[in-house]
Amino acid sequence: MEKAKYIWMDGELTPWDEAKVHLLTHTLHYGNGAIEGTKAYKTEDGRCAIFKLNEHTQRLLNSSKMTLLNVPFTLEELNRAQVELLQKNELFEGAYIRPLVYLGYGVMGLYHKDAPVHVGIASWKWGAYLGEEGLKRGIRLKIASMSRTPNTSGMGKAKAVANYLNSQMAKYEAVEAGYDEALLLDDQGYVAEASGACFFMVRNGQLISPPNDNSLESITQATVIDLAKDLGLEVVRRRITREEIYIADEAFLTGTAAEVTPIREVDARIIGKGGRGEITQRLQEAYFDTVSGKNEKYIKHLTYIN
Repeated sequence: MEKAKYIWMDGELTPWDEAKVHLLTHTLHYGNGAIEGTKAYKTEDGRCAIFKLNEHTQRLLNSSKMTLLNVPFTLEELNRAQVELLQKNELFEGAYIRPLVYLGYGVMGLYHKDAPVHVGIASWKWGAYLGEEGLKRGIRLKIASMSRTPNTSGMGKAKAVANYLNSQMAKYEAVEAGYDEALLLDDQGYVAEASGACFFMVRNGQLISPPNDNSLESITQATVIDLAKDLGLEVVRRRITREEIYIADEAFLTGTAAEVTPIREVDARIIGKGGRGEITQRLQEAYFDTVSGKNEKYIKHLTYIN
């Protein structure tokens, strides 16, 4: 990770190496926190803009509400903080932004009501999450041995810190087995999501993605669906089984970090022609055009920082 100058902490710009918390920070012990992942891109006119800032900040607040965290800042204040942070860090070529709502030092034990709520925001330069080569050639995906945490076991719709232990274990399993990424099924055996991204496949010309019954409501997934409709593609939201993936014509992942990453192999089965498919490439190009300000229809979703 490439350091930046500052991290925003509770309204103050703190030097990167001084952004520290106490050992007894409540979230560190019990896992109740909310995170976001937002990305800024250098646009066609040379300026830098954050894509769908408002939607990401709203989801951060929604996740916090779900997990009983009373955020001491408004959506507008958090939006301004992210813009200011990128400006002060001089990240005009693009950046990844990581807001975090967490419970600080003050009380211990599971009952967290009296623990102080803090907000920190970091930003840094971060390239393709699954590699530049992955964006071109596609990645190898392994279906994890563990299922995605079911809705009956927690706040599955919250982008909560604790939920990512499940993703972390699945990702580790996949990488140690020689793959690039993990795909988790739900407790009924249907596709839920990857460790940190949503799943799409193409069969017989249809673009298919599972419903968000047991996955995070993805901002990038919604964007790609809108772009697919703009391109005249038929989009179907339905449950997907493991076997269907193996015989898909194309498949790809979407997410703020993953962007639009093709899948060339799943569980040793070659998907389609074993590379980036035609529809995947069209959607990938449409997505990058959108975040870089080349698509007039979606410029309203860009927040320019300079």
